[in-house]
Amino acid sequence: MPNPLQLIGGSAHTQLVREHIDTASRSDAKVLITGESGVGKEVVAQLIHHGSRRREGGLVTINCAGVPDSLLASQLFGHVRGSFTDAYRDHQGWLEQAHRGTIFMDEIGEMSAQMQSLLLRFLENGEIQPVGSDRRTTIVDVRVIAATSRRLVDRIATNDFREDLFYRLNVIHIEIPPLRERREEIPVLLDHFLRLFSTNHGVACPRLSLDAIDVLVASAWPGNVRQLRNLAERLVVRAHERVVTAADLPRDVLSSGPCPVAPQPVARPVPEVLFDRMVREGETFWTAVYNPFMARDLTREDLRALVAHGLTLTRGSYKGLAQLFNVPADYKRLLNFLRKYHCHLPIHEFRATLPAPVVERQLHRAVGD
Repeated sequence: MPNPLQLIGGSAHTQLVREHIDTASRSDAKVLITGESGVGKEVVAQLIHHGSRRREGGLVTINCAGVPDSLLASQLFGHVRGSFTDAYRDHQGWLEQAHRGTIFMDEIGEMSAQMQSLLLRFLENGEIQPVGSDRRTTIVDVRVIAATSRRLVDRIATNDFREDLFYRLNVIHIEIPPLRERREEIPVLLDHFLRLFSTNHGVACPRLSLDAIDVLVASAWPGNVRQLRNLAERLVVRAHERVVTAADLPRDVLSSGPCPVAPQPVARPVPEVLFDRMVREGETFWTAVYNPFMARDLTREDLRALVAHGLTLTRGSYKGLAQLFNVPADYKRLLNFLRKYHCHLPIHEFRATLPAPVVERQLHRAVGD
């Protein structure tokens, strides 16, 4: 029987994910897996665990969005008898059950602020305090792999996710692309799932016509690999040893239709977009630039270009730059950040670039006056 625990596909996207899995398997570092719902984040977590030195230990999987907040602390850290109604005996939490193993925390972005604080405390010292207990128990040795379909940088900007927790979790970042970005893998994945479910159900593996395959490759797949896997099982159960044509495909797949190909606008340079977000829309440097830079969504070259553009308008004044980027009170913090990442540019290059009246006119134009 085909092994269900494997990463199927040979695209450049999937090969990069394999390399990240290999890197993560050789260490105990925390891992943050991101991607849309259904792309296979749990499979990646399982592959990391089974390829690591902790493979003999347990892999405990929890869905943070599927457990009410009132119960999540008890399930995660355990509780003592009498700590709440129906707590008739001491209960060992998931973290303690995963001692010397791995815990996979799916949909970490759905955690409440209180649970984020409790998890951060555990990540800092490894100590567990069961609900209702006035003392901490022994330190546990657990590797944490977290996953989310949310964009955590945006949730940090809206104060829905703790920035310090994000950096604790985001040691190794694995981004899994949606299925629509690796369409060449759809026939391979489909063949794998058809064979898997044919074996499981003890029936012949159905065959698909070329027109059916073309429709499937062109479909939008909002549910990603999970949706494709579900379709394969439905085809196995319903095919009855005949060739499946496009007309036989389920309506939900056909209704999703081919992924629309819209005209692609000319992309604006990233520094220009971020500059407008700060200067024209009033966003601060910390949300518009700092967060994506720390998440590695923004390159050092982009940051230098942004700083250079700002210094051109302020004639080399970093205080003016802090004002322009809406962080005047954080002038020293801004300088320290730029120096730390080698993006602090010499001011003499900008003081003589343009006559003062020209700079002033450009600055007024930039802010829309």
